[in-house]
Amino acid sequence: MKFDRKTLFIVAGWAFGIAALIAAVQFALTQAAERLIKSSAEHTAVRYAHNISAQLPELPRLFAEQSLGRETLADLKRLRSLGDVFRFKLFDPRGALLMVSDDLDLADPLANARASGQRLGSHHSANEKVAEIVLGGANFIDLQDGAGKPGRPPLYTEAYVPLIVEGAVLGVIEVYVDSTPQATRIRAAFAEVALIVAGALLLVGGALGVQWMQRRRDRQRAETRVRYLAKHDVLSGALNRASFNEALEQAAWRHEQGGPDFAVMCIDLDRFKEVNDAHGHAGGDAVLREATHRLQSLVRHGDLLARLGGDEFAILQSDVAHSDDLHSLGQRIVDALAAPYTVGGQRVVCGSSVGAARFGVDAKNVEDLLHKADVAMYRAKSSGRGRFSFYDHELDRQLEERRELARELREALVTGAMAMHYQALYAADGQTLLGYEALMRWKHATRGMVPPSTFIPLAEDTGQIEALGQWALERSCAEAVAWPMPLTVSVNLSAAQFRGEHDLVDVVSRALDKSGLPADRLVLEITESLLMSDTEAVVNTLTRLSALGVSIAMDDFGTGYSSLAYLWRFPFDKVKIDRAFTQGLGDDKKVALIVRSIVSLAHSLGIRVNAEGVETEPQAHMLRKMGCDELQGFLLGRPVPANTLMHDGIAHRQPDVPKPSATDFAALETRPMAL
Repeated sequence: MKFDRKTLFIVAGWAFGIAALIAAVQFALTQAAERLIKSSAEHTAVRYAHNISAQLPELPRLFAEQSLGRETLADLKRLRSLGDVFRFKLFDPRGALLMVSDDLDLADPLANARASGQRLGSHHSANEKVAEIVLGGANFIDLQDGAGKPGRPPLYTEAYVPLIVEGAVLGVIEVYVDSTPQATRIRAAFAEVALIVAGALLLVGGALGVQWMQRRRDRQRAETRVRYLAKHDVLSGALNRASFNEALEQAAWRHEQGGPDFAVMCIDLDRFKEVNDAHGHAGGDAVLREATHRLQSLVRHGDLLARLGGDEFAILQSDVAHSDDLHSLGQRIVDALAAPYTVGGQRVVCGSSVGAARFGVDAKNVEDLLHKADVAMYRAKSSGRGRFSFYDHELDRQLEERRELARELREALVTGAMAMHYQALYAADGQTLLGYEALMRWKHATRGMVPPSTFIPLAEDTGQIEALGQWALERSCAEAVAWPMPLTVSVNLSAAQFRGEHDLVDVVSRALDKSGLPADRLVLEITESLLMSDTEAVVNTLTRLSALGVSIAMDDFGTGYSSLAYLWRFPFDKVKIDRAFTQGLGDDKKVALIVRSIVSLAHSLGIRVNAEGVETEPQAHMLRKMGCDELQGFLLGRPVPANTLMHDGIAHRQPDVPKPSATDFAALETRPMAL
C-alpha cells in the first residue's frame, strides 16, 4: 500500500503523537506507582505507630525515663516484625536516637543508641522537619533501594511518623516497611496497563482502577477496624455488651439445634470504687486492663469474654458438661483476680465476686440467663465477696422482693406514707424534758410498719437516702418549730448524705430557713463509722455545719470504730453512749467502768453525754450516779407522732458542761487515765 506525502505526515504525526502519549502515560504511571508505594507504606507506618502506642501502656516511661520495663521489652520484641514492617527506630522529641529494634536482644537495648549520638535531623536538610513531625505535621516518607545493603529487601520505605499517646506526642518512630511485594504488584499492574491498553482513555481507566483497588483495600481495613470497635470494648479489648448478647443468642440457637450446653458467668470487681476514689480513673483503667488480661488467660478456646460496663465482666463458657466445669473456672477466676494489682507503684487489692447460671437448667432464654448469673454474682458478693456462687432461686425471689420494696419506698415519699415520730430526751433527773430525737417511720399499705433497719439500708443501696434524709430533716424542723422553747430536735444523718450530690451544709441551711427553726435548737447526729472514711472531708463538713449554729452529736459511741482522736479533731457537742452499754449495766462491772470512763473523758472535753436504751429504773439510777447528762429510752417515753407530744417538764435552759481551757488540756495531756 502506498501513501502520499500528506498521508505519511499524518501517519508520522499520529505515530509520534501515539509514541508521545505512550511515553507520557508511561512517565505518569511510573510517578503514580511510586506515590502509591509511598502511600501504602505511609498507611502501614501510621497503623504500626498506632499499634505501638495502643499496645504498650508503659511507652511514656521509655521516653520519659529512657528505661525499658520487662513487659515493654517483650512487647517490643513481639512487635518489631509485624506484617510488612521489619525494623524501627525511636527518636525523642528533640530528634535524638532513643532505640533501634535491632538492639532489642542486647543486654541493654538503649546503650548503642546513646553511644551513637545519632539525630533524626541528620537525615534531612532542615531541622524544622523534625519539629513538624513532633508537632503533628506531615509524615516523611523515603523510598529506598535495598540493593547492596545487607539485611534490606530490594525495595523498602523509611517512614517517619509521630508517636501519639492520649493526644500527646511522645516522639518520632522511623518505620522500615518492606515495599517490595507491594511495588512488584503495583508496577506489574501498570506495565500490563501500558502494554495492553491501546488508548489513552483505557490507560487512564486502568490507572484509576489501580487507585480504586488501593483505596478499596484501605477502606476495607478501615471498615474492619470500625466493625472491631463496634463489637469490642475500647479500654479492655474484650467484647462489649451488644456483641456478647449476640453471641449468647447464637449459642442459644445452636443449643436448640442440638448443640453443646453453655453457661454464663458474671464477674464484678470488689471494692473497685475505692480504687477509683484513691487512684483516679487512670488507676481504675489500669486495674480493668490487668483484670481483662488475667481473665483472657483463663478462658478456653471457644469461650468468650466481655466487659459489660464499669467493673462488670461476663464469660460465655461453652461445652459445659457438668457443674464442676463451672465451679473449676469460677474458683480460678476468684483466685486470679484476688492477686494484688500495682497502680502507680502502689499495691492494690481488689478481688472479685463471681456468679454462674446454666442455659437450659437455670434459664430458657438469654435475657433470663444473664439475669440469673447476675443474681448468683450478687449472692457471692452479699455472702462476703471474693467467692463463687451458683444461681439460687430463693435469692432471686428475695432480690425481686427487695426491688419491689425499693420501688414502693420511692413512692412512699410522694404518697405521704412516711412520717416522723419523736422520742423524748430527758435530763439525768428523768423529769426535765430537753427535746426529742426524730425517728423515721414507714407505714406500708400491706406490710404494716416497715422497720428503719430495713428501709434505711435499702435507701442507701438504691441511692434514695439523700432525698429521704432531706425530707426527714425538713419535716423535723417544720414540726419542731411549733414546740415550746427551748426544746431541741435531734436528726440522724446518713454517711451517704456527706457524699451526696447536694452540699449537706446547704441542705441543712435551707431546712432551717424554710422552717424558721433557730439553729441552736437543731442537733445533727452522726455515727462513728462515718469518720472511718475520708475523715478530712467529713470533719470539714462538720465544721461548716457547726458554724451554722447547730449542735453535732456522735451517735452509738463505743460500738467498735471509736477513736479518741475524733473527740479532739472535731469539737462534738454531745456523745451518745450506745444502748448495748446501757443494757449491760449491772451485769458486768467492766461495762460500768467503761461508761464511767466515757462520761469522765467527755466532760473533760466539755462534751455532754447521752445514754440511749434506758428501760429500767436501776439503769437510770446508775447512769445518773455516773454523771450522764441526758437519758433516753422506753422507761422515759416511746417514739410517738408529733401531734401526740405533751411537752411535760420542759427545761428553761439546758445545763452546760464547762468547756476546758488551754490549761485544762495541758493537764489532760500529762495526767494518766485509767480505763
